[in-house]
Order: sequence, then structure tokens, then C-alpha cells
Amino acid sequence: MSEFRHIDPQSAAGLLDNGAALVDIRDPDSFARGHITSAVHLDNASLADFVAQADKQTPLIVCCYHGNSSQPAAAYLASLGFAEVYSLDGGFELWRQYHPQRLSALD
Repeated sequence: MSEFRHIDPQSAAGLLDNGAALVDIRDPDSFARGHITSAVHLDNASLADFVAQADKQTPLIVCCYHGNSSQPAAAYLASLGFAEVYSLDGGFELWRQYHPQRLSALD
């Protein structure tokens, strides 16, 4: 797969339950205030290490604030050889409406 796909919060939860990885590309302060359980913060400083260490066959979900910034990030990760990449529709804000029990470090 050379392109990413979109995924809704309900389907993403199922994919995570089956071993998918999740990266959150929001700013560090927003991530620290609250993020999806199991999410790894990913930014320009950590990108190279993440790519070098990741299993590119594991499904990967990319999360941002509202599902917009995650799309080019997901496309970029797919171009790096990740086999199955998704952009989380609605981002963190929509996820928290559907899955408030699956959040960490909320104020």
C-alpha cells in the first residue's frame, strides 16, 4: 500500500485492540494534557528513530487534533514503506467523544 486510508474512531478502536500502533502528531503540550491510551507522540525530532524502530507491517494510525494534519503525515509514513497507514477521521477531538474511557493524562 503506497497511500493511506481514513478510519473512523469506532473502527480505529477495533484496530488498536488487534495490535495496531498509534502515533499522535499534536504539539507536545497538547499530548501531555491528554492523548489516546497507547499513543506515541511523534514529531520531527522523534521521526527518524520511530521509523528506524517501527515494524512497518503493523497497521499504523495517525492522530492529530481534528483529522486534517494527520492526512499528509499518514501519506508521508506510507511513502516510507509502512504497509497499512490510516488517518484518524475527526482526530483526537472526535475520538474523545466516542471513547472517553480510552484517554490518558487528561486535565
